[in-house]
Amino acid sequence: MVVERKCRVGVLLLVGMMWIGFWGEGSWGGVESNAPGTAFVMPYFPVPDRMELCGEPVPLDSADVRERFDREFTSIVYGHGKVYMWLKRMERYFPMLEKQLAAAGLPNDLKYVAVAESDLLLNAFSAAGAAGPWQFISETASRYGISQTPAIDERYDFEAAGLGAFKYLKHLHDEFQNWALAIAAYNCGEQRIHDEIRRQKSRSYYNLKLPNETERYVLRILAIKEVLSNPAKYGYQLPKGAGYQPIVVDKVRISLPGPVPITAAAEAAGISYRELRVLNPSLVSDVLPAGTVTVSVPEGKGKQFEKRIATIQAEAKPSMLIHKVARGETLEGIARKYKAPAKSICEWNGLKNRKVRLGQVLKIYK
Repeated sequence: MVVERKCRVGVLLLVGMMWIGFWGEGSWGGVESNAPGTAFVMPYFPVPDRMELCGEPVPLDSADVRERFDREFTSIVYGHGKVYMWLKRMERYFPMLEKQLAAAGLPNDLKYVAVAESDLLLNAFSAAGAAGPWQFISETASRYGISQTPAIDERYDFEAAGLGAFKYLKHLHDEFQNWALAIAAYNCGEQRIHDEIRRQKSRSYYNLKLPNETERYVLRILAIKEVLSNPAKYGYQLPKGAGYQPIVVDKVRISLPGPVPITAAAEAAGISYRELRVLNPSLVSDVLPAGTVTVSVPEGKGKQFEKRIATIQAEAKPSMLIHKVARGETLEGIARKYKAPAKSICEWNGLKNRKVRLGQVLKIYK
């Protein structure tokens, strides 16, 4: 009992001393409880005084243009996570873009259009149906030589889509004789730009009243160019080796008498299903289609893949059945009948939608 009373007294004394210390000094340990913390000072970066886009001067002496540009510049220069991801991805993709642009005799600045379009992501897709790093809609892609089938969509292929984009941009520049207008037309369509030029009686992108997205589009590309061209100036220090390096592959051109599952193709290459899909973003189904196909595999695995894919084909020997569509049949019903995916039946027969017609002959692989 004596020990217990002593303990109670000790605890009460300790609490009392702490209470007196807190109220007497207004703090713990002599540090004021309401002392403000040290604020981090965010650096201020002014808008550059002069800028060019594809060799054309930007009228930053106009208060309106300067303020519009400032909006895009400020948004980007302080978007640290996004800018660092751009810096990493550009190490992988800019060398190819620069090579393509030089070969086409086009301005180097056009590479920044891809950043604005997709953040340099191959699998980018918009609600409007635009796809790939250059955000092509299906109709425009077809017009500029970008192939699309149920099994292969080259809009997702960085090299093929880039070549198509540069053809399109060259066509737009030939049409408008001005890069700012050409790039604006890439965003909202050449007809809209022609209509606004005629209605507003101005041939300056910077003076035209355009859809909000297009009014910001060229200025955003300018801001991207400024920050990515001068990262250290704006506090970005990407350590050596932190960027994403170009992916080196063997491209193997093969002729397939019938479709081959992607899983089997990956096995032939000695890689995973995911890795084969990542290396071949234009493959948009679960099969390599019949016919001539170019497949990318890791560097050094090309010969192995070519040899093994031939063996897999010989062993698989897929049998082909013929089905004639009867009255009332649907694609889904036919798929259930043969226990084959409806998507695969579309690919095997080049169907662009899921509609079949009476008397149509379909190939079914088993």
